[in-house]
Amino acid sequence: MKEFILDKNELSELFKYLPNNGVILLQGDLASGKTTLAQYLGKFLNISKEINSPTFSIMQSYPLKKGMFYHYDIYQEGFEGLLKNGLIENFFEDGIHLVEWGDEKLKKYLDKYEIFNIILKIIPYEDKRKYIIYE
Repeated sequence: MKEFILDKNELSELFKYLPNNGVILLQGDLASGKTTLAQYLGKFLNISKEINSPTFSIMQSYPLKKGMFYHYDIYQEGFEGLLKNGLIENFFEDGIHLVEWGDEKLKKYLDKYEIFNIILKIIPYEDKRKYIIYE
């Protein structure tokens, strides 16, 4: 477990500890900063397109120099939405998969198929955020 207390301008410190291939299950309450983190990670990865929450499309993908950046928001439909929309197969693809609202059902699925994943929890902390990485 690693823990950081950062404001959004310090997020590059956190990004050094995130995998460059695998799944990041992003957890936190509403308005905790999940989409903001995704946007800053996109900038860190030199993605020129603006990253918005894919709430209604569930998934957006962006090419990287090496591989892809996949951004999911499963708030509306959860793990079942990934299955129903045929997106679960994406997790077998190389790249960074950032999943807003990643839950235990998805974690169990990833573990079952030995797909590398971590949990990144965001907790508001004074005027910053506490980020906890569970590997």
